[in-house]
Amino acid sequence: MQKGKGGGSQGSPKTLIPLPDPTFQFKPFSTTLRPSRILRQPYEVDYDVAPMEKKEQEALYSTIQGFVGDSWNGSDLYPDPCGWTPIQGVSCDLFDGFWYVTVLNIGPIHDNSLVCAPNLEFRPQLFELRHLKSLSFFNCFQSPNKLPVSIPAGSWDKLAESLESLEFRSNKGLIGTIPSSFGVLKNLESLVLLENGLSGEIPTEIGSLIKLRRLVLAGNYFNGNIPDTFGGLKDLLIFDLSQNSLSGVLPSTLGSLTSALKIDVSHNNLEGNLPNEFANLKNLTLMDLRSNKFSGGLTLSLEEMCSLEEMVLSNNPLGGSINVLKWEKLKNLEVLELSNMGLIGEIPESISELKKLRFLGLSDNNLTGTLSPKLESLPSLNAIYLSGNNFIGELKFSKDFYGKLGRRFGAWNNPNLCYQIREMSSSSVPYGVKPCQQHQEEVNLVEYNSNSKILNGNVNVTSHNYISSMGVSSHVTNGLWCSFMETMLVMCLCLVV
Repeated sequence: MQKGKGGGSQGSPKTLIPLPDPTFQFKPFSTTLRPSRILRQPYEVDYDVAPMEKKEQEALYSTIQGFVGDSWNGSDLYPDPCGWTPIQGVSCDLFDGFWYVTVLNIGPIHDNSLVCAPNLEFRPQLFELRHLKSLSFFNCFQSPNKLPVSIPAGSWDKLAESLESLEFRSNKGLIGTIPSSFGVLKNLESLVLLENGLSGEIPTEIGSLIKLRRLVLAGNYFNGNIPDTFGGLKDLLIFDLSQNSLSGVLPSTLGSLTSALKIDVSHNNLEGNLPNEFANLKNLTLMDLRSNKFSGGLTLSLEEMCSLEEMVLSNNPLGGSINVLKWEKLKNLEVLELSNMGLIGEIPESISELKKLRFLGLSDNNLTGTLSPKLESLPSLNAIYLSGNNFIGELKFSKDFYGKLGRRFGAWNNPNLCYQIREMSSSSVPYGVKPCQQHQEEVNLVEYNSNSKILNGNVNVTSHNYISSMGVSSHVTNGLWCSFMETMLVMCLCLVV
């Protein structure tokens, strides 16, 4: 059990406080503590804890019974829930000389945590815990078909003054919509509804929770548009609406989230252009927009996001040139994932200036040109994926570079890309890339072999070109010519065999 503001205990009803001097006269620092003090040993003081109001205690017992079942007898098991017999998942604090519940965590977080019963309910006594600051449910509602449960729509106003954190995590049996009455929780700093069975549209009233610092609604079945009102969440640090079925465009008001560190709206059905207002997000370190339907190319606002460490835009039909941005301005980039976006052009040299880059993903685009060996100079790079493009020419990276990355160097499915086999060991060959032809003579020999036919002992070949390629003049004597043709016939027969 956590320590309260005015005292309390950490899993024990008594706390021993070391004193700097055995003659020190301890004076009560709070009127909430009983005056009884007994000097046990030098440097230690023991004191009793405050009582708990009966109404508060009964509300706590009834609330927990609603979730874990009536067989749970709190008054017998935990007669002093904020003192001598603490309940796992319950924390208290002192107000006006009495203990009140401030934290209630339901679900199997620890071995001895409160575990939900199959048939559970939200009881009205929950809303009588008037000093409750944090309420969370983890892996509690698990029967979406047989015993579904919805979040109650009413009575949240009773917790409006106290509640700062509200979380529902991994509750597949929690269905229905987000109550619009959440909008009255004016002191809420964290709202997490992660991986539940919730659906419907996100209420615009959430945008009135101006103290929110974390808003996570990921892994549900929400649909409709992202509310414009979210732009008013000036203190928001974490904004995660990923893995839903949201549609429409990204509101330009998201550019007002100037405190945001993370924006994740991946795996939805969002469309339209990327907002120009993203240029205002100077503190953003992670932006994940992957697996949507965004279009209109890379907007110049992206290069103004100077704190960005991870930019993930893959699996969007964004299109356009990869060269429109001054990539060197994003000097803090560590992860750049632009795969399957329909991008065109050559890889910009400026990407080689991103010294913190660890991951570069450019697969399945329409990129062209040769690959600059300067990419090898990126000191932190440990994965680069370039497969499924139209790169050409020889790979000029060192064998140490291939050895370092191994299969994390992906350049397969680039038909006109090759590597110099003489510079490679078998263990460092880039996967899926063909070796370059070593000598022009070998190329010509292959061409000759493919155009030659041996029928009934006759050789049909464009001999003039072949001989010229071998460095022999075509103006030779007939005797030399016949001798040379005999030699070439033998060579061809050996090649065919």
